Amino acid sequence: MYELKTKETDNSVIEFIEAVDNLKKREDAYKLLDIFTETTGYEAKMWGPSIIGFGSYHYKYESGHEGDAPLVGYSPRKAKISLYFAPGETKREQLLQSFGKHTTGKACVYINKLADVDINVLKELIIESIKFLRESYPKK
Repeated sequence: MYELKTKETDNSVIEFIEAVDNLKKREDAYKLLDIFTETTGYEAKMWGPSIIGFGSYHYKYESGHEGDAPLVGYSPRKAKISLYFAPGETKREQLLQSFGKHTTGKACVYINKLADVDINVLKELIIESIKFLRESYPKK
């Protein structure tokens, strides 16, 4: 049976941020904590060893694979800061055009520093991601 690696933990978000080596990245992590908390209304929780997540949803794929994941989140990684948004949003690509300096993966948006991006667009991305996931995976 497949074991989900990224699960919500009781680890301290503050302790995790304090352990970030790069001072600028640590400062950005605290700013993101405020932005995500204020925008989502959810308390920050650690998901796995390195993702700070907000809210959660339960997904189930046609393959039968299912699990829980944060609605949105971020991780101040060594190379870049990873921002986690739902990949299926229709407004996502449009918002990213005015977001600022970034690169993208399937569900991640990568930034070097918070100063490179538009905070208002970040808040919109958070809101749209949550809206998309709530519609796609309604609570039963």
